[in-house]
Amino acid sequence: MIPVAKPLIGEEEIAELEKVLKSGFIAQGPKVAEFEEAFANYVGVEHAVATSSGTTALHTALLALGVGKGDEVITTPFSFAATGNCALYVGARPVFVDIDPQTFNIDPEGIEDAITEKTKAILPVHLYGQPAQMDRIMEISQEHDIPVVEDAAQAHGAKFQDQMVGSIGDMACFSFYPTKNMTTSEGGIITTNNSELAEKARIIRAHGEEERYQHSVLGYNFRMTDIAAAIGLAQLKKLDEFNRKRIENAEYITEHLKGISSIEPPYVSPNVKHVFHQYTVRVRDGKRNDLMNFLNQEGIGTGIHYPIPIYKQELYQNLGYTDHCSETEKAAAEVLSLPVHPSLTVEDLGKIVITLEQASDKLF
Repeated sequence: MIPVAKPLIGEEEIAELEKVLKSGFIAQGPKVAEFEEAFANYVGVEHAVATSSGTTALHTALLALGVGKGDEVITTPFSFAATGNCALYVGARPVFVDIDPQTFNIDPEGIEDAITEKTKAILPVHLYGQPAQMDRIMEISQEHDIPVVEDAAQAHGAKFQDQMVGSIGDMACFSFYPTKNMTTSEGGIITTNNSELAEKARIIRAHGEEERYQHSVLGYNFRMTDIAAAIGLAQLKKLDEFNRKRIENAEYITEHLKGISSIEPPYVSPNVKHVFHQYTVRVRDGKRNDLMNFLNQEGIGTGIHYPIPIYKQELYQNLGYTDHCSETEKAAAEVLSLPVHPSLTVEDLGKIVITLEQASDKLF
């Protein structure tokens, strides 16, 4: 089976782990600080605050911004559930805006229509590694004085125009889950140029401590370990090469999909660097599940990202959500992710495109 995702762990990560295990610092310590500095430099921001996951990064960012009970957070329903759940964690209500059908990212014009006096944050997602339309989103943010938190969980190294994802909004949150473009096994990080927000985030992630055993606010244990940070330092050095390979693989598959009209390859905006956390196609004519089953039977892993809009999840239905976002629901019924990770061989890529051609002849 060619897996749809695969973490790449090499001797460099193992060597860094050995150093940490021998050092005596295995919880949050000097390696976390080193990783934070390295990641901030990579993104081009003043501050990075490492956390235990991408989800806790989002949770911490909203807390640092003061989002709370009765507030609203505008976001997309076409994402992993954590994007909406982080608003619930702080007592706020996620307000869902439909997507652009080409990029799968939140439609900026829908954001403006959704703003109320309760809106306290805008949370765009750079889905699949393609940046959202950040110029328009930041215009809306400035016009209405509403902070932006970038959900960059899938977009390490991506760029909007000449700006690195993670350096555009007031805060940004990355995930280092094993399937991401780089990993720390589990982990996340917040990036920002705002010193006050960074300091609040650091306090919140460590039990609300400003100084040892002095708790000024309600905080949490959202800290990254030095074990995770050691993996992250080694992975960060490889990230650009990982992304180059992902882009190269995506271009290869797209080139070979040109003759298959029923499978629509990913659209890439002209002003972005798309880093292809996922290579996600649209499958027309209601044949998505048939294609998925055919590929799986032939030894090619696939994924559906995402089959259910967040507002249609049982949790949100129980909260009384009755939203209907037509483009999101259409995408949820058509999208299929194919392998694009950097460990694919030439033979793997050849098998993927040949199998897609065979599927086209058989299914469409």
